[in-house]
Amino acid sequence: MDELLTIPFHGVPELVTDRLILRGFEREDFRPFEAMWADPEVVKHISGKVSNREDSWRRLLSLAGSWPLLGYGYWVVTDRTAGQFLGTVGFGEFLRDISPLFAGRPEAGWVFARHAHGKGFATEAMKAAMAWGLARFGDACPVAIVDPDYPATIRVGEKCGFVKGPLTRYHDEPCLILEYLPPD
Repeated sequence: MDELLTIPFHGVPELVTDRLILRGFEREDFRPFEAMWADPEVVKHISGKVSNREDSWRRLLSLAGSWPLLGYGYWVVTDRTAGQFLGTVGFGEFLRDISPLFAGRPEAGWVFARHAHGKGFATEAMKAAMAWGLARFGDACPVAIVDPDYPATIRVGEKCGFVKGPLTRYHDEPCLILEYLPPD
């Protein structure tokens, strides 16, 4: 376990952008979180499998629980004006059985409810998350794994400083590793 990147934990920071608030999970987030992961359109390019209530609850606990263990994790993204749940963004260390291994590098991820697709929320939220993370991760450059056949997600990554890395497989499905490339 020595390869895990950990940073001091001082609570889940709240990040604010022009249109969004990124904050820690609350129990009330479960219903929209569960609905998001049960939507076939949302999971189409993630796993292709909708999550049931139990799996969604475990996912929420996992994402929220990484903060005190690692010093980083996932945020709930809400609309700054209405407070509506839009999705989640952040970083994890999932110890994936994938080649090439990227243990010790934060894995960036983003997923948004269908009503939030195509509005630039993912890019705006990930740019805020990346600014926060890059100030804390030192030399550990983030990675992300995405569906190689989903250009929208690849574009979000590219807008946030990621470049296409190796094409590989995860759980017998093709995936593309995106790697953060620090500016010169």
